[in-house]
Amino acid sequence: MLKTILQVATVLLIALGAGTGSAWLALETTRSIGSVDVGAWTTFPRAGTRQADPYARARSARIGELALGQAEGVSFIADHDDAGAPLLRQCSYLIEGPVPAVRFFTLYAAGPTRRALQAPERFSAALHSQSLLWREKQQLSISLGRHAHPGNWLAVEGRGPMLLVLTLFDTPISTGARVDEIDLPRITRVGCDV
Repeated sequence: MLKTILQVATVLLIALGAGTGSAWLALETTRSIGSVDVGAWTTFPRAGTRQADPYARARSARIGELALGQAEGVSFIADHDDAGAPLLRQCSYLIEGPVPAVRFFTLYAAGPTRRALQAPERFSAALHSQSLLWREKQQLSISLGRHAHPGNWLAVEGRGPMLLVLTLFDTPISTGARVDEIDLPRITRVGCDV
């Protein structure tokens, strides 16, 4: 009888541990159920719709994020560069390439909770499409790092991991086009401070 009780208790502990662990992992990771990858960027295209899965809703509620509706826009998150290395605040990156048809977009560096990182004094913690210098054919080119660069520069400070959040507002891809068929800017590591 005692052996049966111990076996049942062991099975229940394993089930609770595995269930809790898998739910935590689904809420904490950038890539999860319902995510779509576009290069280094990840999005949850159904997050603000009625078809959003329970994990997307729980993730939004957990971090206090208001998901954009399908007609409003779409948000992309990157936690690694195009080579697969994690994004670090002590490194410099070049973000360049095409941007889909969009009325307005924002780009900022964030911590694990997707809150914008504090920028050094006198610098903005985020960039938006109307404050950028554009190259030919609407090609985006932004330097990101702790050291100033000419042109478009997103300043970050400190050490440790970071996320990049690119939010496209009023874009056709949020209402009809397939998100996984678009081109987004590449994220290339330029160097790191020791």
